[in-house]
Amino acid sequence: MTGTVSKLAAPRPAAAPLRPASLRTAALAFAPSPRRVTVSVAGRARSPIIAMASAKEGNGAPTKKTALHDLYELQGLSPWYDNLCRPVTDLLPLIASGVRGVTSNPTIFQKAISSSSAYDDQFKQLISGGKDAESAYWELVIKDIQDACKLFEPIYNETDGADGYVSVEVSPRLANDTQGTVEAAKWLHKVVNRPNVYIKIPATAECVPSIQEVIANGISVNVTLIFSIARYEAVIDAYLDGLEASGLSDLSRVTSVASFFVSRVDSLIDKMLEKIGTPEALALRGKAAVAQAKLANQLYQKKFSGPRWEALAKKGAKKQRLLWASTGVKNPAYPDTLYVDSLIGPDTVCFRDEFPLESALFLSSQK
Repeated sequence: MTGTVSKLAAPRPAAAPLRPASLRTAALAFAPSPRRVTVSVAGRARSPIIAMASAKEGNGAPTKKTALHDLYELQGLSPWYDNLCRPVTDLLPLIASGVRGVTSNPTIFQKAISSSSAYDDQFKQLISGGKDAESAYWELVIKDIQDACKLFEPIYNETDGADGYVSVEVSPRLANDTQGTVEAAKWLHKVVNRPNVYIKIPATAECVPSIQEVIANGISVNVTLIFSIARYEAVIDAYLDGLEASGLSDLSRVTSVASFFVSRVDSLIDKMLEKIGTPEALALRGKAAVAQAKLANQLYQKKFSGPRWEALAKKGAKKQRLLWASTGVKNPAYPDTLYVDSLIGPDTVCFRDEFPLESALFLSSQK
């Protein structure tokens, strides 16, 4: 996991004001290099935010159904958007098009801050008021998360807390710090102060206990960077253990998703298959990721059934949905929607920074 946002810590003494020319540079020192974020419609690259259905006067109300609506209503999969930048109201046409949640990470915010002047005024005010660059960075992030949560709150309310979430990630520097992650998650949950915020925690060995403790504190979590079945099972157990340890009589507002990364598995396995080089090995390229994801879904069905789960469900607990992450193909020889088409199913989430409409299953859902 790449990233350079430093640990959340107690407030520091006020730093000397920076010169205006260095303001944005200082903020970006805490975030990694950018990545390109586009929306593709029928294979054509567009600007970062593209409406796939028109909306009424910016209120997000759809004037017609899209394939994304059918994907949720007919197939049970929630499409989430993997991007966030100012103005946050640019999300409204995507909400109208059927997008039901948003994820973010330090890379996304680095791109947003570096490519737009929309953050400059607030950043200057923060620095002038005595904030150091790290504290200012978090204030910029928190404002965007709060504003996005407000936009998705109607979906959150309509689904009784099952959807409509916005994710904000703890500092990547805490990936090997169990207690530091717990404290950072508590801090972010407190300062964002929105019911539909997910605190994003990586599934490192050190952070699996953090997930349990954060859930036990009644904080909803997006567990990210899951690459193996064994680690996924540990994440499920952390969620269940946390619910049981919470002591809450009503568990309906403590939810979670498990972000299972897909395409990167093929990127690794395909290289091994190519090194073997036999026709049988080469024929298996592009198949390992989906095969493992299906095993993950089988594990999901097993763990969220039976007496233990039924006891939690009686208290209102919601299943920790699988979120298919990294669903954009890395190999240009593969169909762009290879992973999306293969993993459509009930009670799942798929996030992308684009939603191409040429997918066979996207289109078949409209028939």
